Amino acid sequence: MTSIISAVTRNRWSVLVAPYVLTQPGAERIADLHLIRQHAEQAGWQVTPSTFADIGQPPPLAQRSGFAAACRYAAQGHAHGILAIAQPAITTDPQTYAYVLDHLGRRGVFLAYLPSA
Repeated sequence: MTSIISAVTRNRWSVLVAPYVLTQPGAERIADLHLIRQHAEQAGWQVTPSTFADIGQPPPLAQRSGFAAACRYAAQGHAHGILAIAQPAITTDPQTYAYVLDHLGRRGVFLAYLPSA
């Protein structure tokens, strides 16, 4: 994450993040996206116009079309990173998490979360 952000800011570009949430549509999703926007703003990052989501309890990562779309979107150069509320929104499995970080890192994309309270 640090090396990607350094490369972006060294070129005087704004860091762009694609928001990803794992929640039902409605008030909770709106609140989560608002928190993500607030954090991005505080970090000096810009939020992409596209947001990504999957519904409810975490299905296996391979079945999450919203997260897959966020990864493709960022890998295609539309964002430098994906910003989620917390790691459990992505996965709690250490092997899967390592794979996701490697997969995104090879494409020049970072994965970030809001600071824990």
